[in-house]
Amino acid sequence: MTGGMFDRGLEPNAANHVALSPLSFLPKAALLYPDRTAIIQGERRQSWAETYARCRRLASALTRLGVRPGEAVAILAPNTLPMVEAHFGIPMAGAIINTLNTRLDAASIAFQLQHCAACVLLADRAFNTTVARALALLAETARPHVVDIDDAETQGEPIGTCEYESFLATGDPDFAWSLPPHEWDAISLNYTSGTTGNPKGVVAHHRGAYLNALNNAFTMNMQRHPVYLWVVPMFHCNGWCFAWTIAALAGTSVCLRRVEPAAIFHAIRTHRVTAMSAAPIIYTAMIDAPDALREGITHRVTGTTGGAPPPSRTFSRAAEIGIDLIHIYGLTETYGPAAVCPVQADWAALPPDARARKVARQGFASLAQEDMTVRDPATMAEVPHDGATVGEIMFRGNIVMKGYLKNPEATAESFAGGWFHTGDLAVVEPDGYVRVRDRGKDVIISGGENISSVELEEVLCRHPDVIAAGVVARPDAKWGEAPAAFVEVRDGATITEPALLSFCREHLAGFKMPKSVTFGPLPRTSTGKVQKFLLRQTAQSMFGGNLFES
Repeated sequence: MTGGMFDRGLEPNAANHVALSPLSFLPKAALLYPDRTAIIQGERRQSWAETYARCRRLASALTRLGVRPGEAVAILAPNTLPMVEAHFGIPMAGAIINTLNTRLDAASIAFQLQHCAACVLLADRAFNTTVARALALLAETARPHVVDIDDAETQGEPIGTCEYESFLATGDPDFAWSLPPHEWDAISLNYTSGTTGNPKGVVAHHRGAYLNALNNAFTMNMQRHPVYLWVVPMFHCNGWCFAWTIAALAGTSVCLRRVEPAAIFHAIRTHRVTAMSAAPIIYTAMIDAPDALREGITHRVTGTTGGAPPPSRTFSRAAEIGIDLIHIYGLTETYGPAAVCPVQADWAALPPDARARKVARQGFASLAQEDMTVRDPATMAEVPHDGATVGEIMFRGNIVMKGYLKNPEATAESFAGGWFHTGDLAVVEPDGYVRVRDRGKDVIISGGENISSVELEEVLCRHPDVIAAGVVARPDAKWGEAPAAFVEVRDGATITEPALLSFCREHLAGFKMPKSVTFGPLPRTSTGKVQKFLLRQTAQSMFGGNLFES
């Protein structure tokens, strides 16, 4: 405040200043629409009034167990009803929700539990074998109190001291919770993938979660009472903040424990799903699914996709099966989606391929994010809008993390120059739209020329037989390194390496051509990203050399 006449005697007070937190959405949904369905899982239906009472029970039970404000409570579960409740109940107790990746091994789980000193772990019984191994790696004093999550679809031996429903029963449905003292207080902790070492713990605050939850509604043009299908994992960036978005709009969360086209289309048809989010590979699987799975679906669905640069044809093909895709972009450090590619009206007159190429760009900072720029990381000068000069994507604004837990050096490095450095390389095209060219570590330098792996993957995916592609550097005696393509094809495809390389020559300069093509399933993360570090290891073992990270 300046201290001028518009500030003197006009300081913030309890009547005009309240900490922004997505927790505030829940009681309003319960008050205004107590009987509307909040969560669907299988045959189970739960209203907003029931959900609010259960979340208060969870907060109360955690408090009675001894959880104190500022402590971490971890949860390891797929997209289920307890996972939705945890996004409210844990922070309502003043704790920080730490969502664990369901594909992690025991050592990774143990590291994360120890690193954040989690005092409680809510664990779906489907993962209890891995959890038991993780706990065995921890000192007895570092082991969290374990609560088993059980439902009709789970299997596995219980290892906790009690079951989730019994634990909730110890809590008070009228528990007197409160908003955080400060909106900068931590609400969640998400760990990055950690492909070359221990993962970094990304700390998010209530303010950012509140703003990005509303940002999602603007981005998808959501109206009141959307029906949202949970395909993107809730453990990933807190489900891109959509658990809180759906509460803000008093919508319905349709939980999907197993992600596969048949289950997705069944949910869309049965519950008249209006919105969903997923990685590009999920939409590709839906596009390639038998037409019979889509029978009876007469309405259109709005979808967002991100996490990896999608092939441009994904957008046009998705539209053909009734899904209107919006391309978003972001990272764990930006609460998930922090940029969007707005579609311009005049794009409708373009040929389908040209329109799809425009829609596949990363676009601009979304409404709640202050700014997105592409800059030279050495000089911090903004790159020209020429579609050719490559720089690093950087963000600034309210939906950027607090920083990395217990890692001040990495935090300072990521915020150098007053911008969050993403590590993604991009160009800005003449109309101002940003297009990702590559991750910094994925650029292939062949004979002194930089080659974008994303560009090659886009070309490979234009072939009708190709589902997905991953391109990495392989050792080359003459050029130092050269592109190696790993390609996943459709069932029944007969494409050969010479034929695919011939196709590439029609679209690529000679120096950019893949030196080799390997066919087979691609290794992916739980969110659908191709694990290029594994492809680099494979390329190293296949072609020799010592160019790649472990």
